[in-house]
Order: sequence, then structure tokens, then C-alpha cells
Amino acid sequence: MRIRRLALSVPLALLLPLATACSGGAGDAADGKTVTVTVGYQSKTINTVTAGTLLRSLGYFEEELAARGRKDGVTYRVVWQDYATGAPITAQMTAGKIDIGSMGDFPLLINAARGKQLKEPTRLVAVTGYNLRGGLNTVVTAPGSPLRTLKDLKGRKVSTSVGSAADGTLVRALRRAGLDPAKDVDKVNQQPSVGASALAAGTADALSQFVAWPGLLAFQGRATALYDGAELNLPTFHGVTVRERFAKERPEVLDAFLRAQRRATDELRHRPVSSAESVAKETGLPAEVVYLYNGAQGIATFDPALRPELVAALKEDVPVLAEAGLVKDVDVDAFVDTAPLRRAVPGASYPKAGAARSELWLKGQRSTRTFDSPGALLKAVKGAAVRAAYVPDAVTGTLWFADRAVWVQGGGQWRAFVTREGAERYVTGHAGSRIVGYADAVRLAS
Repeated sequence: MRIRRLALSVPLALLLPLATACSGGAGDAADGKTVTVTVGYQSKTINTVTAGTLLRSLGYFEEELAARGRKDGVTYRVVWQDYATGAPITAQMTAGKIDIGSMGDFPLLINAARGKQLKEPTRLVAVTGYNLRGGLNTVVTAPGSPLRTLKDLKGRKVSTSVGSAADGTLVRALRRAGLDPAKDVDKVNQQPSVGASALAAGTADALSQFVAWPGLLAFQGRATALYDGAELNLPTFHGVTVRERFAKERPEVLDAFLRAQRRATDELRHRPVSSAESVAKETGLPAEVVYLYNGAQGIATFDPALRPELVAALKEDVPVLAEAGLVKDVDVDAFVDTAPLRRAVPGASYPKAGAARSELWLKGQRSTRTFDSPGALLKAVKGAAVRAAYVPDAVTGTLWFADRAVWVQGGGQWRAFVTREGAERYVTGHAGSRIVGYADAVRLAS
């Protein structure tokens, strides 16, 4: 496989602990009355916010620990460490310097493998956000690119982060398109921000990345969706992992974290607009992009439960990482531990996410409007002071910005698609249908 190592590869990043990270952890209390808990998170990977950015801003974990401390006479101190990817979190966990971390499904498997290898085993104890079809990962190209389908990537340079769920999506999608990921594309291993710059500079022809990069670049007019990861129809998610030793020594702290995560999840679900704006303030991301993923109709569904579909998907991910030489094998059943969540939040469950609906966020409004059809959204958009308008893909259900979607008119209805290929495929199979530009769609629908 031709991988240009323009950034640290995953194995190296995992095996070399970061010298700048804080030392400490629950077991380092010097006086026996103060316990330091170190949490690693990814602020810009926004479907981890219930275990990271949003949770930190709400202070729920500190509240839960303060209540615990009043009972056992211990002072708890929380140290939050922010990273761009899951790899350095795993490096610090295996060094005993991070107690609890959150990361995506593929990095979670590497976390499990490295923990076992370095004799600092970890356990997956909760989920943050998920999409049962895989819509959290997207392949994008630069605006105006001649590339229209995955097959067009043959012989091209594609930026991704090796060992990430986005890389897994790329590999699987290329194979379904009849391409060999190891031979037919020039895969460049880069951090998401570096890949975004490469795409803008023209040194990469496409970028395969995870939330929130594809949505951010599309919102900024710097990218066009080439492939919607939901076409794979394979679940993808982010979750919470904990050092096994820490979980055994401080189960009460882990319980407090999981209770706090549940409270943050409730906050996000009950107040999605204010939660999106809070995360935007903390991360510097546009609130409109945060809402695309974390909103009421967002691409991500938030539920801490370790759903069987997600565990099954994790098992399907192991061979992909093994083929890339990133793990030899992972015992998923041993890695997944449902007991702490059941203990900390007994009987907690959320309803399954329904089909996404079109949604409109007007300027100056603290709430949004939903619509039963894309056509109804188009009518509402005309003449309105629109902050953001969202519409689900007609086939995959992946939410996308209405002004970046590809619109199709036919049979007296309007449909939207994340990618032009998806729209063209629909038009080919439905006589009388045609692709219409967004501005014309708004005018004609009104």
C-alpha cells in the first residue's frame, strides 16, 4: 500500500507517550485524600461531546465527584486533556496517565490491542454518538473537481487518517467500487486538518474523514461530498474507554463519570440548539456545523448504551485493521464491558432514532422548525433569514446542508442527495426526474 507518511502514523503515535501530557491519574494521590482523574477527549470530534466538550462545559462530572467526595471524605480533581485524534489518548492510557478516554470505533480497537500488548488493558464501557448506517464518515473533493464517483479516484491521491473509521470507510467503499485500496489509489496518511489543507492546495484529490471535517468543509464552501459513508450501511460510533486497573480501583469514579455522561446526553437531546452553540463556543467550530451532526435530526444519535448492532460492527472492523497491520487480533467480547453502565445508570435507555426530517434554523432563533418533506422546506426557505437549512438524503437519510445538497425534481416531489452520484443514480432509475440547482429549486418550489 502506498502510504505517504506526512504525519505520524498511528502505531508510532500510539507507542510513544507524549512528553507534554499531564502525569497523574486516580492512583497518584499523595495524601490519600485527594484523587486526580485524568480524562482524554477530542473537542473537535463532536459526536464525543457527551464524554468531552459538552460534559466539561456543563461541569456534571465535577458535580458528581463532589457529591461522592462529601460521602467518602475525598477531594476529587479532574484534569481534561484535549487531542485531535484517539491515538495520543491511547498512548497516554497505556502509560497510565489517562484514566478515561473517548474515541471512534477503529481507534477503540487499537486502544484494546495496545492496552493488552503493553499490559495496561482497557475496557469499552459506553457509547457517545453513533450512526447505524455509517453516515458520520464522508469522502469529499474540492469544489469544481472533475471527480464524480469513487471509481474516479483510481490513480489519485486521497488523504485520510490511517487507523480511523474514515479510513475504514474509504477502504470498504473503494472495494465496493471495484478498486484495490492498496494499489489503485495513492493514500496519504494525514491528520484531518493537514488533509483539509492538502485538499485546498490541490496536493490531495480527495479527503476521507470523520465528523466534523466533511460537514465543516462543505459549510465553508471548501469541499463537495463525493461519497456518503451511509451507503455502506454499516454502523459507526464513538465510545468511552477506561483503564481496567483504574475501573477496579475506583469504580465509584467511573460510575460518577457515566452518570455525568448520561446527564450531558439528556441535556443535548432536550436542548440541542443551546448545546450546539455551547460546543461551538468551546471548539471554534460553527454552530451550524455542530448542529448538522448533533442536532435534533442530526447525523449522530446519542445514547450511552452498548447496543448489540454496534458491538457486532466493531467485530467487523477488526479484519480491516488487521489487514492494515495495525492490530493482530482483538477479543471484542472481552473488551466490551456493559456492567459499569448498568450499575451507574440502571434501566437507562433511549428510543431508537427515527427517520431524519428537514429542518430550518432561522437567524436570531433559539429553536428550529421541522418539515415533513424537502419540498416544504424549500417553500419555507424563500425570503427567510436562514441561518442553516438541513435536509436528509433521499436514500441514506444522512442529513446535509440544503444549499450543498444535490436536488432532484420528479413525480411532483422534491428529493435531496448528499452526493451528485446518488442524485444521478436516482434520476437514471426514474424517468421524468431531473437535477435542479438549489436556487432554482427554491424558486420553483415556491
